[in-house]
Amino acid sequence: MAYEFWIGARYAGLARVRGRSGRRDRFVSFIAASSMAGIALGVAALIIVLSVMNGFQTQVRDRMLSVLPHIELFVPGATPMQSLEQWQSIAAKAAENDAVSGAAPFVSAQAMLARGSTLVGTQLRGVDPSQEQAVSDLQGQMIEGDLSALTPGSFEMVLGNQLARSLGVLVGDAVMVLAAQGSVSPAGFSPRMRQFTVAGIYSSGYYEYDASLAFVNVEDAARVFRDSGAAGVRLRIHDMQQAPLVARELAFDIQGVGARDWTQNNRTWFAAVQTEKRMMFLILALIVAVAAFNLLSSLVMAVKDKQSDIAILRTLGATPREIGRIFLIQGALIGVVGTVLGVALGMLVAYNIDVIVPFIENLMGIEFLPQQIYFISELPSNPQMSDIVTIALTSLILSLLATLYPSWRASRLQPARVLRHD
Repeated sequence: MAYEFWIGARYAGLARVRGRSGRRDRFVSFIAASSMAGIALGVAALIIVLSVMNGFQTQVRDRMLSVLPHIELFVPGATPMQSLEQWQSIAAKAAENDAVSGAAPFVSAQAMLARGSTLVGTQLRGVDPSQEQAVSDLQGQMIEGDLSALTPGSFEMVLGNQLARSLGVLVGDAVMVLAAQGSVSPAGFSPRMRQFTVAGIYSSGYYEYDASLAFVNVEDAARVFRDSGAAGVRLRIHDMQQAPLVARELAFDIQGVGARDWTQNNRTWFAAVQTEKRMMFLILALIVAVAAFNLLSSLVMAVKDKQSDIAILRTLGATPREIGRIFLIQGALIGVVGTVLGVALGMLVAYNIDVIVPFIENLMGIEFLPQQIYFISELPSNPQMSDIVTIALTSLILSLLATLYPSWRASRLQPARVLRHD
């Protein structure tokens, strides 16, 4: 096995030999190096792209959860007023779970906001300003006004900056809220309406919520949506990734209460992101597949170029299995070294992308992520070990498969036929 490994390493360009034989190996070594570089670049590209996608997903998720709760508890069939009367007892039972770190009441309903001739659909959330900081970062996202202005009976409202821009309102302006429920008279259906005053404007950095989410006091929301709308308790937990498990535990422990976690409330978005990530992995994996085909062709050329060496080794007593192992080792070494170099390069770029991208932007005088369009000014990156291991294993498997045919072909060469032609 020692001589097989040495010859395979020599053909792969990882061992040097002086003299005429060493000069003859340079072409094979160059082909092997190009195959190695192709595998390394493919692996690095996969790691960098998936790390950036993970970074975008993490940033968007964190911005979403800065406004939204990790878990919502509700009483099925209860009106908002009935839910608010028992929210403290539900929160006390939920607090018995060690994973829960904060609780606050909420009322949620769909509504229309009217200002002059402008009419915008919105998700209206009733919150308690004194409790809200335990479950969200809304107070820290206020850019005008203060969340504490949402006192009971004040009928004041906090809007997202994009929603305020759509309505053309500023702090102190009046906005008409039209609830879906109303009354039916001989004149037709009349929606329930209530005038609110804009008390503040927030910016979460997530366009969808900034353009469609408004907050009022929880008691004011219960009065306006007394016949409909969802209400209950919003919870924040220590580890957001455990939200589905904790939600199931709370629904089982607290009788008569339903539970929803943030992955259910945003299922479509996260499913789309996961599908996009899988498709991106498959598309970029084609780069590694092309490198593997390049490795296959380079090994076939190596077998063709080394027919004389194979014939001599066979006449000296080498078995077909040993000849096959030489080229199997050559291809495996190229795949392993290329994968290791690719992982190292990919991780180097992924972990330092916050330095590399600004350097390229300053050097070329361009801006990859205009903040007014993407709402973030830096390219995020979040390398995950599970992705890196999957990419490395995929590269190694493809490289190993690419060596099977050339190794089999080398083992089938007949030394007498080769030496007769030479």
